Amino acid sequence: MNENQLVLRPMGDSAIVAELGQKMDQETHFRVKALAAALKKNPFRGMTGYVPAFTTLTVFYDPLSFSFTEMSRRLQSLAEDIGTGEELQPKVVEIPVCYGGEFGPDLPFVAEYNKLSPEEVIRIHASGEYLVYMIGFAPGFPYLGGMSERIAAPRKPSPRVKVPAGSVGIAGKQTGIYSLDSPGGWQLIGRTPLSLFRVDRNPPGLLEMGDIVRFRPISRAEYERWEAGGNHAYQR
Repeated sequence: MNENQLVLRPMGDSAIVAELGQKMDQETHFRVKALAAALKKNPFRGMTGYVPAFTTLTVFYDPLSFSFTEMSRRLQSLAEDIGTGEELQPKVVEIPVCYGGEFGPDLPFVAEYNKLSPEEVIRIHASGEYLVYMIGFAPGFPYLGGMSERIAAPRKPSPRVKVPAGSVGIAGKQTGIYSLDSPGGWQLIGRTPLSLFRVDRNPPGLLEMGDIVRFRPISRAEYERWEAGGNHAYQR
């Protein structure tokens, strides 16, 4: 498969998976984002939704309206005109994070694992610029690319039963933010007072695929002021 080849395959009788690359990189991400933008602008009759991921985009459709062959032909035609996707301007979102302590109980482990001090882990994590490759496993949860390998760390051998919403974690070479209270095995290094997902908002998610995230360290006192002032909400 060359870098511009589109591979289409069925997923059941009402979905089609469009593979736009074989590895998670910015070039493939831009093509996935561009195809998603084209579908949003030019939805097919009978299309019921689409889900972008790291290297693929899955399109769901009414099998009574379209066959796999017809859907493949439409997607192939659309993909030929999307370009590289690099022209789509990303939204930059700053995420305040209170690192360490009860908010980041695994910060000492990440530091020791990488032979760094906790302060160095915070500095490295907060100095990066992160690309939202996809929204997964819970609503609003961003998988972020661009983290320095200097602070990479394995998942916990046993997941926690409950990780508080807003927790910032590391798993392997990725970092992410828990959007809801949920089980999870990422190494927790901090927490943000921002709400990443709220059903009373439109759209409900703070972040979307293609956004750029920058982390800003804040103190515990500043975290509490955010919460007391209601600044855990957001506007899009």
